[in-house]
Amino acid sequence: MPGRAHFEKLWQNILELGPRRLIALGLVGLTVFLAVGLGAYYLSRPLRETLYAGLNRDDVTRMGAALKEAGIPFDVSADGTSLLVSYGQTAQARMLLAEKGLPQSGKAGYELFNDLGSLGLTSFMQDITRVRALEGEIARTIQTLKGVKAARVHIVMPDPGSFRREQQPATASVVVRTEPANDPAVAPAIRQLVAAAIPGMKPDKVTVLNTDGTVLLAGDDATTAPAGRLAGLEQTINHEIQDNIRRTLTPYLGPNNFEVSVVTRLNTDKTKTDETIYNPDQKVERSVRTVKESESAQNRAPQKPTTAQQNLPGQNVQASGNESSNSESQRREELSNFEVSTKKVETISDGYSVKNLSVAVLVNRTRLEALSGGAKDPAKDAAKIEIEPQITEIEQLVASASGFNKARGDQIKVAAVSFLNDGQPLTPVPPLSFSEVLMRQSGTLINAATILIVGCLLIWFGLRPAVNAILARSPEMETELALASPDEEAALAALEAEQDAASAAAPPPNLIEDLTDQMARSPIRRLEQLVELDEEQVANILKQWLTREEAA
Repeated sequence: MPGRAHFEKLWQNILELGPRRLIALGLVGLTVFLAVGLGAYYLSRPLRETLYAGLNRDDVTRMGAALKEAGIPFDVSADGTSLLVSYGQTAQARMLLAEKGLPQSGKAGYELFNDLGSLGLTSFMQDITRVRALEGEIARTIQTLKGVKAARVHIVMPDPGSFRREQQPATASVVVRTEPANDPAVAPAIRQLVAAAIPGMKPDKVTVLNTDGTVLLAGDDATTAPAGRLAGLEQTINHEIQDNIRRTLTPYLGPNNFEVSVVTRLNTDKTKTDETIYNPDQKVERSVRTVKESESAQNRAPQKPTTAQQNLPGQNVQASGNESSNSESQRREELSNFEVSTKKVETISDGYSVKNLSVAVLVNRTRLEALSGGAKDPAKDAAKIEIEPQITEIEQLVASASGFNKARGDQIKVAAVSFLNDGQPLTPVPPLSFSEVLMRQSGTLINAATILIVGCLLIWFGLRPAVNAILARSPEMETELALASPDEEAALAALEAEQDAASAAAPPPNLIEDLTDQMARSPIRRLEQLVELDEEQVANILKQWLTREEAA
């Protein structure tokens, strides 16, 4: 039989089912299709979905660290440019990353010039793009520093003016997010980096802030710069003293048998001292003045005699004697000026000094007991083991290694305690066993089993009764078969035997062919087949039916 004939026969059999049966079969098929489709969609739903795509490696690293810190499971694609999270956690992950400023803009540096054309670009736009590119490049470099998680840079370039006596200097402000928070150690490095990257920028024109509003560095403000420097110096000195103590105690106690904590308080105040010292024992002749004066005088006075002749006119009385006197004087004056030796000292101290030092050392008691001989004698009571000599010796070693000064108020405390796991490093977490993996995936397995059970129940209690109801014989047909004569039953039995033999010789039919054969075995179909074989016998059967209906 050709394929077209099969199709026509199938179509005719479908039409013979009737509209009610066709609607019932359609509803059953649609229900089964929807149930299987929803179950398949739910079971085939991906475990992870894409959060962001087209990322660079730096963004993937920072975003992965943020998601891991928040406890959100994630995965990275094979090419390393996409980030995947569990199904249903996309919104939560994106809000978390947006709060932390991730991912960073992919075109924040000199890539801005790739999208700009020279046609129609004004000088103002060029200057703005240059400043934006410079801000992006500096922010990228700052984010590579240790402890810096995010950074943003704002630059104000000077506006040149022809009629200004003094040009406006370039300024910059940097906002960073560090871990730990308010870490002032990176602020001086950021300031020097920004000042060196911008032409004409001075370090005191760079302001560094933290995301919580704390000013880390702002110009030469004495209230902020020394605070950051003081914190950095204290951390550096604490680490140096801790390293010195560790190097001293490690050969004696072992690497995992002690813990050291150092707190240093420093004084970073600027000190200026002016001192003038006079030394009277050391004098220097500064100037000498010598005045010499010599004086000599002679005085002579003649004297006339007192006589009567002297009173006569015309008489010249000769002087007979005179008086003379001589005087001579000398004067010497000498003045010497001496300079007393003086010493002037001016000292300006811009360093630091240690106010006091506090050192705490925890020592494993088991190790001290072993050093004191407790390990050699297990029968000895542990409470009676003397460890005070070892503690005293450790205090002396720590005091020498840390520069202990009792007059300064330094404190050292050494305590012997029992360490967790006897000071041994923690063992790695073992891998999950098969039972633990099944327990973690129990939710998915339960969902899949539920969908399969619902599908089976739907097929068993829904599809199977519907098909049986469709293919079941009606009471009228059963009555017609009961009223048939023995000859009719024999003819129908022979016809059914022939059909059974033909179906046994034929290959196993499918569902549609099986439904067609069952419809062919119905009384009406068998009556049609009898008409084709023997019309007279069919006419006799119909007469008998009519006679019985009239008699009834």
